[in-house]
Formats: sequence, structure tokens, C-alpha cells
Amino acid sequence: MTHAAPTLAGVRRAADRLSGRIAPTPLYRSETLSRALDADVWLKVETVTPIASFKLRGALNHLLVAQAAAPIASAVTSSTGNHGQGVAYAARLLKARADIFLPVGCPAVKQAMIRLFGATLHVGGFDIDDAKERARRFCRDSGGAFVDDGESVAVIEGAGTIGMEIGATLADVDYVFAPMGSGSLAAGTAIGLKGTQPRAKIIAVQPEGSPAMVESFHAKRAIERPASSIGDCILCRVPADVALAALIAHVDDALLVSDDDLLSALHALLAWAHVLVEPGAAASLAGAWSRRRDLAGKRVVILLTGANVDTTMVTRALAAPPLFDPTAG
Repeated sequence: MTHAAPTLAGVRRAADRLSGRIAPTPLYRSETLSRALDADVWLKVETVTPIASFKLRGALNHLLVAQAAAPIASAVTSSTGNHGQGVAYAARLLKARADIFLPVGCPAVKQAMIRLFGATLHVGGFDIDDAKERARRFCRDSGGAFVDDGESVAVIEGAGTIGMEIGATLADVDYVFAPMGSGSLAAGTAIGLKGTQPRAKIIAVQPEGSPAMVESFHAKRAIERPASSIGDCILCRVPADVALAALIAHVDDALLVSDDDLLSALHALLAWAHVLVEPGAAASLAGAWSRRRDLAGKRVVILLTGANVDTTMVTRALAAPPLFDPTAG
């Protein structure tokens, strides 16, 4: 089956749509991480948004595209939390109803924020892909615009505006490390950045307990795998066709990190970069640390994609050893 594919022109159109609605996020050099990795390390901080996550970019772009074709009364999606917040917030901006389907066990802080943004929350099912089936059935029965995080070209192109912002702000990027769930972020970032800096390499990072997209990327075909990790925002059991095809076409490599690595990376970001993230968003730093021998002397961007984390998880991370101490040695 042939699917539509995200493009650089589409990312540019997304940037035009989102202009004035979503402010560019900070990109700045981290002295401590640069010392730890022996590289020129920059942080792209996507936690500085109304939903503390990058997901608003794709959700709002998708709904704006849909709205241009026909009025939207309702938006429906499945999520582990951050994408759901993005759809809930975007629907509120467009004065539409939102129904968000989450599997059992999603962090309470994400459920609370979805409700605060005015959406109706439906909790049930054992994982994100199970929740997606429930959401699709609901959408077929009740109507509404379904916002699929992995199968929507508009979601990927919205995420691609991150890559455009990096390329417009920082020259000569060698590597970008991006957390990966469905692959929409990594693929979109690659498209957006390589439009101006084609030599930049984008590396996608996923937890060992949810390896479906990494294995699928390397095999160049969809491989379903169980998904279980503290990095709830980057879980994926069933690869999405559109996101996987874009990942294979535009991303340079994909790797796995352990849950222990996620906790240690979260600790390091708190202690040495003074940035709060959730475990899945710390995957980018964990991935960079695992490849640090390749990064010496390079210009590296670490995407920090979400900060919807509760105090229990922060306490757990602080009990783990940080990835590094840049003052040691």
C-alpha cells in the first residue's frame, strides 16, 4: 500500500500555520554537557510550551489542516499522555470537543492535565496500541477528526518545525539525538533540519523494553514487539506505516537504552543542566552518552521533549547515579 509521505515543503507550510500560535522553543549551549561529552552540546528545550511537551506542534498542525477542509466539531486520539494533551489543547484553541483514549497505567499528572485542558478522558486497555483501537472504534461510531500520532503526515510535518528552528538558529550541526516512540519526532526533525543542513545526522533513541521501532528501522520493515518501560512517552508496540517509512527515508540511525540509563540521564539533566524532563524525554541524552566516543569535537543537539513527570519518578531518578559528573577527574 502506498501512503502519503511528509515533505520539506509540508514542514515549511506547517511552520507558517503554527507561526503566531506556538512560539519557538529555546536552543542553547550547555557548558556542563559539553564538558561531559567532550563535544559542543546544545539543548533544544521543548518542555517550554503550554503542555510541557513538543506534541502541540503536530496536533495543532493536523487539526488546522483538517479544519481547512471542513469545520471540526470533535477531535479524537489515543496517547500515553503527551500527544493527548496536545490534541486536547489544540482542540480547545479551535473550540472543538476532544476525546482522549489512554491505556491503564498512564501517569496521573498527564491524565489530570488532559482533563484540565477540557477534554473527555477514556482510560482502558493494556497499552497505547490497544487504546488506539478503542479510539478508532469510538471515532467511527461518533464521528470526529482522528489524530493518529504515527499515521498522520501533518503530525510529522508539525514536529518537523523543530528541525527547521534548529537549522535556522544553529549552523554546522553534526548530530541530533531524539527520543523515539512512533518515530514521528525523529523523522520530522530530520526532514526539517536536512532541508538546510543535509550533512546533519539524526539519531533516534528508544528504550530496550520497547524496541519495535528500532528493530523495524534496521530491518526496514514493521516488526511488532512488546512495550514496557518507565519511558511511557516513547512506547510503541505496533509500528505505524507512515512514521516508519519516513524514519527509514530520513533518519540516520536508531539505538536502544535501558530504563536505568533513562533514570540516570534524568538525574544528570536535573543536576547539571538544571532542566526537568520525564524519563522518556531523557532518552536523547542517554543515547548521546552511549555514543560519546563518536561525538568528541562534534556539534550535538539534544532534544528534550517533555516534562510531564510526577514527584515519585523524580525521586526515583535522584536515587539513581547520574550519567556523569562533569566536575570529576
